Amino acid sequence: MLWKLVYNAFAVPAMFVGFYSAGCCNPKIQEGIKGRKRVFTELTNQLQIARPLEKTVWFHFTSVGEFEQAKPLIEAIYRETRIVLTFFSPSVAPNAQSYPYADAAVYLPLDTPRNAERLIRLIEPSLIVFSKFDIWPNLVWKASKHEIPIIVVAGTLHAESKRLSGFAKPFFRSVHRHIRVHCAISEADAARFQELCSSEHEIVVTGDTRYEQVYRRAASVESDAEFFPGQATLKRPILIAGSTYTEDERVLLPAYQLLRQNDSEHFPHLILVPHEPTPDRIKEIREHLDREKLAYLCFSELTPEVDLSAVDVVIIDSVGLLAKLYGLADVAFVGGSFRGSVHNVMEPAAMAKPVIFGPTIQNAYEASLLVDRGGAKLVHTVPALAEAMTAWLKDNTARTAAGSLGKQLIEENLGAVNRTLVHLRAYV
Repeated sequence: MLWKLVYNAFAVPAMFVGFYSAGCCNPKIQEGIKGRKRVFTELTNQLQIARPLEKTVWFHFTSVGEFEQAKPLIEAIYRETRIVLTFFSPSVAPNAQSYPYADAAVYLPLDTPRNAERLIRLIEPSLIVFSKFDIWPNLVWKASKHEIPIIVVAGTLHAESKRLSGFAKPFFRSVHRHIRVHCAISEADAARFQELCSSEHEIVVTGDTRYEQVYRRAASVESDAEFFPGQATLKRPILIAGSTYTEDERVLLPAYQLLRQNDSEHFPHLILVPHEPTPDRIKEIREHLDREKLAYLCFSELTPEVDLSAVDVVIIDSVGLLAKLYGLADVAFVGGSFRGSVHNVMEPAAMAKPVIFGPTIQNAYEASLLVDRGGAKLVHTVPALAEAMTAWLKDNTARTAAGSLGKQLIEENLGAVNRTLVHLRAYV
């Protein structure tokens, strides 16, 4: 009771103030605020036309990566249960709302007791599933009051998590004690979840369900020799930089210049895929490339007449192309790792591509596994990045071996979906 009072008296108001204040200057947060204005009306309308099945499973995830982890589970139980999705980030909204295996999909309203109660009464879930770590206290407490079981899937809790700090740990124990099953991706994560639970809680290591999702998508990507108009002129190796931010490019582009200075023979084409190819970001990248005196074109500017051998950098100004582009790569650099959290390193690894990323990987356990296996390299500086790229670009044998090691890691970790479904099906 004490922690509920503290959370609702201090944390929830602070979240409201912070969320709406940040929305004044952040378009992404503004989009999230706008998307939440009609949540209950939209949810009511969607549920009225939902399939009339006895059981309803409610999946919640924060963003794209967590949605990917939930997808194979959703699709496995879709025929027998209604599926309701809630999400936090605007980045996942279009994908979730157009997902064919969902009966309803809306933003999660801010975590107040009233919102949580209203959601539970509308959805009437048989089971609530949190993907990875986006667990909301009032929703958990209200679900427990209604005796609705809760499961965490692909659960992660990294060693530096603030949830394990001295002050926060008692609070999070008051939340996690109401979660029936924690399906953790590793033994280390399971041990850390145990710190927030009693010995009576079910904490199991099931693995990361995203391995299946990524592997399946990689297998479905077809090689397309005509992906770029005039691709026959591509004589140099190809470096794909996926899901990059400004912070990544500040390291990547100087390292790319070092390649040109130190090893012109193996100087690759760079295909740059910004995380969000908005007009402002494309303009920023163009200006950076102008300063670096690199020849570039945007993907939308390419025609069959363009001689790509004269182009150093291709800027991808469209969305939905990254998986296919990784298929063309000789080496893949994954962004986010110089900004705050690395993006999907599994995708290029599943295609047997050697992977490079920066130092911020605490959000992705699989990134450290790839480094340990030799399928990836972690770098901190411009020279280190240039050296890592050069080593693989000039040595076909080493590059192929690293790619094979990465793909082998992905294949070895398949099976998490079936292991997790055992626990979901116990309730649905």
